[in-house]
Amino acid sequence: MHLLSFVDNHDVSRIATILTNKNHIPLVYAIMFGMPGIPCIYYGSEWGAEADKKDGDPALRVSFDKPIDNELSAYISKLAKIHRESKALCYGDISVPVLTNKQCIIQRRCDDERILIAINAEDQPFTAHFDAGCGTADELITGTKHDFGGGSELPPYSAQIWKMER
Repeated sequence: MHLLSFVDNHDVSRIATILTNKNHIPLVYAIMFGMPGIPCIYYGSEWGAEADKKDGDPALRVSFDKPIDNELSAYISKLAKIHRESKALCYGDISVPVLTNKQCIIQRRCDDERILIAINAEDQPFTAHFDAGCGTADELITGTKHDFGGGSELPPYSAQIWKMER
């Protein structure tokens, strides 16, 4: 069974209002697209729209005259494409090989596909040391190669999605 996954909706304050550190907004979406479930974006949140539940329903259900394409909407679009094209992200099992208070690496696996979602929610780089089970991976957000030798450095406030070599 696949349930909807969301970070905000018409019944709660928007995520861009809740998070005090705006650098965390893209990271929340990377986690959502990496977790089991069907990712659902509440209209306007892909643009970073803000609204507080305490201001009532009209604040949460504003009308937008036209799209507000920006860096966040392009990022979410890329995450959606990665998710849509990955059997592991759509149907795979989940494990968490690295978990700290400000970093995590989520593993999704289905058949012969394995994806890792690496998050650093801190303002300092973080080097993750773990057994990746392979030497390299394709980083799907940037299109670059990732080498696991010597640990995996995660830049501050970053998300990386690695498709592991077979």
